[in-house]
Amino acid sequence: MPVILDDNESNESDSGELMIGLVNNMPDSALEATERQFMSLLDASAGSLTVRLKFFALPEVPRGDLGWQRLRLLYADTSEIKHRQLDGLIVTGAEPCASDLRNEPYWADLIDLLSWVEASELPTIWSCLAAHAVVLRLAGIKRRKFREKCSGVFSCATVGTHRLIAGMQARFSVPHSRYNGLAEDDLVAAGFTVLSRSDEIGVDMFVRDGSVPFLFVQGHPEYSAYTLLREYRRDVRRYLTHEVEAYPPIPRGYFDARWEATFRRFREDAVSKRAEETFSRLWPDGAEAALNNPWRPAAVQLYANWLALLVRHKKTLAAGDLAFEPKHDQRDSGEPIRP
Repeated sequence: MPVILDDNESNESDSGELMIGLVNNMPDSALEATERQFMSLLDASAGSLTVRLKFFALPEVPRGDLGWQRLRLLYADTSEIKHRQLDGLIVTGAEPCASDLRNEPYWADLIDLLSWVEASELPTIWSCLAAHAVVLRLAGIKRRKFREKCSGVFSCATVGTHRLIAGMQARFSVPHSRYNGLAEDDLVAAGFTVLSRSDEIGVDMFVRDGSVPFLFVQGHPEYSAYTLLREYRRDVRRYLTHEVEAYPPIPRGYFDARWEATFRRFREDAVSKRAEETFSRLWPDGAEAALNNPWRPAAVQLYANWLALLVRHKKTLAAGDLAFEPKHDQRDSGEPIRP
């Protein structure tokens, strides 16, 4: 069944569908693309299930005129979430503004949202920077800054037999695009369960089990085949216009050998002729045709597992049984689950 955008009229989903909120904190340039990415992934993962999707926005995320126009057209303030009967929530990352997350302009609003989600026991996926912020609040764990931006497609391995990773290959690919990370030792010591990790970049996904688990995702399984290229192009332009001083790393494991060499040659030109004119004159177009997204099957299985969790949770609540079964179970068969 297709994903249906919520029409602002119904306050809750019926027994045969799920109502999911998406808190989209991405910058204006990625706002619509992020909507499409999550709608596409949920659509591919839902099977015969009907999913209604409602967009929400933190009011203090910096926006320009076009961003605010989009928000006024399709979004509700996150303060409205408590008035919606949601079955699940996805909270995206955001473009970092401050070295200390507590100094981000939206920190207070995000923590208010976390407090409400915890009290409501609403199953939630926290993505990238949102995951870092929530872990900082819950466990006092600070993210660690990388020497350069972590960008590319990385091979990850599943850990254990948690139901959220049931049916996934033992090794799978996933895009990452971030400047910071959380150390596995810190997470394990604080009681989080690691679901997947990469030899190159450490923890990929982890979970906090409880009456309802929080899923934390440092990568971006929702990305389209072209997202990393568009981010790289944006970062290169920022270097050429002197918005940033460091030339961005070429995304790892993403381009084939020919395009990798092409972008290395462009980097040499850009560093020696640092001007916006270099971008318009020499930027190599055409890489899109050589790109694909090998991470898609794993992403679809992950979200299918999460939607199945939401279905079970909804049935549990409808039955009046508040003792929702934790999803880290040694008896788990490891078989894939579908809604």
